[in-house]
Amino acid sequence: MIFQDNVIKEYLKNVYFVTGTPCGGKTTISRELAKRHNLLVFDIDEEFDKHQKLSNPAYQPSMNRKFKDADEFFGRTVEEYKQWLISNTREQLDFVLMDLICLSQNRKVVCDCHLTMEQAKMITEPSRVAFLIKEPTNLVEEYCNRPDHQGFSNFIHSASDVEKAKGVCSATLQSLNEKNYKNIKNSDFFWLERTPERTVEDMVTRVENHFGLGKKEFSDAELVLKKVDKNTELVEQLISFVEQFSWDDVKEHLLHTLRTWEYTDWETPFVAMADNKIIGMASIMKNDYYPIPEIYPWISSIFVEEKYRGYRISEKLINFANKYAMGCGFNKTYISSEHMGLYEKYGYCYLQDIVNYGNGIDRLYVKQLG
Repeated sequence: MIFQDNVIKEYLKNVYFVTGTPCGGKTTISRELAKRHNLLVFDIDEEFDKHQKLSNPAYQPSMNRKFKDADEFFGRTVEEYKQWLISNTREQLDFVLMDLICLSQNRKVVCDCHLTMEQAKMITEPSRVAFLIKEPTNLVEEYCNRPDHQGFSNFIHSASDVEKAKGVCSATLQSLNEKNYKNIKNSDFFWLERTPERTVEDMVTRVENHFGLGKKEFSDAELVLKKVDKNTELVEQLISFVEQFSWDDVKEHLLHTLRTWEYTDWETPFVAMADNKIIGMASIMKNDYYPIPEIYPWISSIFVEEKYRGYRISEKLINFANKYAMGCGFNKTYISSEHMGLYEKYGYCYLQDIVNYGNGIDRLYVKQLG
């Protein structure tokens, strides 16, 4: 039996998913959220033994594979180890979903998990998932030094060649997470990167606000929205902002557009500013990244600096752009996304699937103005 995505999403509407890459802060942040907001914590690693007992080798072979010792476990090739981890996580997900449906019917749950972006798209809305990431280096040593991972530390140190075991484990985690780390940073999902400079309090607050659990929003006095005009100082500020932001897929194209000012007629960028500093941007364009000249105007290039996410700044930018569009005589605007549930909350309706210039499939959304 296969459940449709909308059914799963409806039954998991009381679940907040905290996922990402290893050592990104998932455990710390999920438990702090639970403490602040009386949420039930569901840690899939803590549930693995229970799920393994319920599993069947015919249907969940990876979950049931036994290893006699650390030498056998870490004696696999990097590719074998990686594929086992991927399969193990996927097999456990069925049990996780059933548990979450049961647990979350009458209370809210925060799930500390290992969802991929593809899995997140299928089972939840973007507003209920947060990706916490860390550059995939020194992961094994971090694991070994954590009090909650002493079982892993003892196991890897039981290998006859500890350094070799650590090397295989490190290479596997690097291979598994390097691409994920980059893809998450280039996605539409909410994400935060754990760095030495970022405090736990800051991360909790950002995730809290993204989930709608926090109360803080920028007031009209604190957040200023502006249209960017050609040959102004604001253009140079915006170029500097784009040079620093993490959306690598569009950075060079956007910089070229700004530097050569390829905006014509009513096309223009917008910025969100706090303390006279640009913290977010959007654009209204005749064309986005799609060969569909008959469809316009597009709300495009929506980006908010990571530390300011969770404060509904994207929504304010989109509303500002739509107000401008109405002033130009338009009665609708279009937005594209690869995700479901991201722009619907801003009043956009799914129109159709569209093919971008890279031959990928995205979703086209439209909003009626006025």
